[in-house]
Amino acid sequence: MTDTQYDKVLRYIDEHGSITPMEAFSEFGITRLAARVNELQRKGIILERQMESGKNRFGENVRYMRYWRAV
Repeated sequence: MTDTQYDKVLRYIDEHGSITPMEAFSEFGITRLAARVNELQRKGIILERQMESGKNRFGENVRYMRYWRAV
């Protein structure tokens, strides 16, 4: 059976500690990470989040969310 997108997201978090929307897109082609996070939380997996800032490929300031498992 093929892993679902939320299975892939959870495994990535477990292996790398956290995930951002850009990592989800580049690794798995997932464009709606927040929806996958919501699915995980409905299944009882508690994730924490933090807004971060950085620069995009054009050098512009951008904000994005980082998700990780709650301890």
